[in-house]
Amino acid sequence: PSRAELAATAGVSLITVRRALNELQQDGRVHSHQGVGTFVARPRIVSAPGRAGGLLGTLAEEHGAHEILTRVLDVTRGRPSQTVAHALQLEPGAEVWRIRRLRVIDGRPMIVEQAVIPVALAPDLNARTAEAADSLYRLLARRYGLEDDYEEQFLEVVAPSLDERRLLELEKGAQVVRLRGVSFEPHGRPFDCFQQVYPASEVVFSISGQTARHVFRGT
Repeated sequence: PSRAELAATAGVSLITVRRALNELQQDGRVHSHQGVGTFVARPRIVSAPGRAGGLLGTLAEEHGAHEILTRVLDVTRGRPSQTVAHALQLEPGAEVWRIRRLRVIDGRPMIVEQAVIPVALAPDLNARTAEAADSLYRLLARRYGLEDDYEEQFLEVVAPSLDERRLLELEKGAQVVRLRGVSFEPHGRPFDCFQQVYPASEVVFSISGQTARHVFRGT
């Protein structure tokens, strides 16, 4: 309904309606489109990225189970950047696998993921692309004994790259939440330098963590 209709129905002033809609929009419950109107927003995905493990383990179950489809975009082998080599404690000349995937949740493209894993820890990972489309961390644990014990993460809200905007089907001007992190085995060896990109307007994060930081100190 129009603002005038809402005011008449609720028996309040237009100023009250305007303030209420502004607050609802700030909370992500409605979206306003100039010249078109205000619409109820789709429910946001609730994610708890501090939980160790695969994506299913990080999604809150408050709204029931989610349907998650995964498409492997590419698997490449090469030399890591200096930052990634440092985060993974690699020797000079060591190579890594880079795996990029697109996650579709409840029919919506929601996450562009990238995992960077040392070739020495998973030598034939490129031959297991089909398994990586299911759960990469289950594959790493089952095939290579790489168990995810804890993670260190860094989160920022930024403009997406052109490729991220295309994959996530974002409108011009939309922002994304870029979550970068490193996964560690129980004895402290890092095995994955990952990145996840979410549409900022579609996801709510529930985060708890420790005070000590090792990987992202000062970055």
